[in-house]
Amino acid sequence: MLQRDCLVVDDSRVVRKAARRFMEGFGFTVREAADGSQALQACRELLPEVVLLDWNMPVMDGLTFLKAARAEFGNGQPAIVLCTTEIAFEKIVEALDAGAQEYVMKPFDAEILGSKLAQLGLLQAAA
Repeated sequence: MLQRDCLVVDDSRVVRKAARRFMEGFGFTVREAADGSQALQACRELLPEVVLLDWNMPVMDGLTFLKAARAEFGNGQPAIVLCTTEIAFEKIVEALDAGAQEYVMKPFDAEILGSKLAQLGLLQAAA
C-alpha cells in the first residue's frame, strides 16, 4: 500500500501533536516542523502529499512558506491546507491566491479536517 505522507507545520507543539493524531488516524505518516523554514527543508528532503500549515509563526510565516513552496515545487504538490486563527475574508483570499487549496479555522477537530481532506480527494468521504 502506498505510504501517505503529511507535514504538520505549526509553532505550537500542542497543535502539532493534535494534528498528528488526526492525520495518523487517517492513515498518514506525519512529520513535523515548527516554522516555514524547517518546513521548506523538510519538503526538499521528501515532498509530502499534504501540508497542514499554520499562518502565524516565527522565522518564516505560513504565507511566506506557501509562496516559496509554490515557486519551488509548483502548484499541484503538495496539497496545502492553511490551519489558522486568521478570520478576515481578505486573508483567506490572499492564502488561496498564493496557492493554498483549503483553509481550516483553529481550533479544528478530526471531522472538520477529514471533510477538507475529502474535498481535496485525499480521503474517502465517510459513508
